[in-house]
Amino acid sequence: MKFAVRHNPLWMVFVLILFTGCAAHNAQKVGPTTIMKAQEEILEDQLLDVGIQVFESEEITEEQAKEEHTSEEVRKAENHFIPYHMKNTFQQSSYWGAVRVLPTKTESIDVLVKGEILESNGAHLVLQIEVVDATGKSWFNKKYESEATLASYSGNRMGEKDAYQDLYNTISNDISTYRMKLPPEAVKKIRTVSKLKFAEDFAPSVYNGYLEEDKKKIITVNRLPADDDPIMVRLLKIRERENMYVDTLNGYYEEYYSEMWLSYENWRKLNYEEIRAIKKIKRDATMRKLAGVLLLAGAIALNAGEANNTGVLQAGMILIGGQVIVQGFNISKEAEIHSAAIKELSESFGSEMRPVVMEFEGKQYELTGSAEEQFKHWRELLQQIYIAETGFEPEVSSETGEEITSENAE
Repeated sequence: MKFAVRHNPLWMVFVLILFTGCAAHNAQKVGPTTIMKAQEEILEDQLLDVGIQVFESEEITEEQAKEEHTSEEVRKAENHFIPYHMKNTFQQSSYWGAVRVLPTKTESIDVLVKGEILESNGAHLVLQIEVVDATGKSWFNKKYESEATLASYSGNRMGEKDAYQDLYNTISNDISTYRMKLPPEAVKKIRTVSKLKFAEDFAPSVYNGYLEEDKKKIITVNRLPADDDPIMVRLLKIRERENMYVDTLNGYYEEYYSEMWLSYENWRKLNYEEIRAIKKIKRDATMRKLAGVLLLAGAIALNAGEANNTGVLQAGMILIGGQVIVQGFNISKEAEIHSAAIKELSESFGSEMRPVVMEFEGKQYELTGSAEEQFKHWRELLQQIYIAETGFEPEVSSETGEEITSENAE
């Protein structure tokens, strides 16, 4: 008997079903990891402040959300939740000065951490993390991937241990390791550059030329202001006021994080269980489909053979194979019902920013809008405070390089 099935389209279906799977992220897979902690106190002039920018993940469509077992609402909430838990983890290491979550990029930070969520659904977490210091030097830009287990959702503590704590610990260890390899003079340079970048941002006519950027966008110090430079003293006070707002904002993030913790933990755990159930259903469906394909292919092969009494057997195999395939697709539809239930769980999450009231010199300022808008408004107010304190917008004499006022400029 000869079987002529090499060119049968059903074998193509077999191959497609067999090799269909999720796209790889090409990320560092994280295993059990203990956080590194500083063994001795670090001198104050060697402490670098860290800003973790609220994540900027790409918007996901409804179809993508369904495929990834999440929702746009959850992803927006995670863009705030994950950076705040990362801040808590970094603080546990004791390698850093102030660690703050930032609504947007600012020039006044020594080390900036930017991140993007590539996948997050309770079963997997994949993050893209980039770390850059004030000089423009990239410390690293890596992808981290962690897979949850049932044990991941036991013994967790808000602010201390998350279902993906190993991933957070790994990121913390990587940034701490890079920091500890820096010589003291490099650390001081980073601190100086971040200070001068802030000064140049507020008073460009005064501090233009103090820093220099090369072709690779790396910043070096060209010259330093005097220790008793009055403008710098004023600007450092302005910088403290900016940090005051960011600290207030972090209080809001902390409250949001605390309120979200239990719901988010439960959502991820249930999502994990749902995804496991879906995978089992899909495995069963795939096996049934494969069995159906093989039965149909076998029936067609019999039809191509030389046997004369294969008609009944062929008809039976086609009938059975067709029934198995239909049953497999019905199970797949059942998996879609699970996905719809997951989407319903996410509707309680949001990331709206309520108004923040700031007080300065007896005056109250209400900041409204998104966190980014509030931060921008506060910086504008700080600019106004700077002008009010100095009485003028500083300029520099092109001949002497000395500070001049509008009074003696005429």
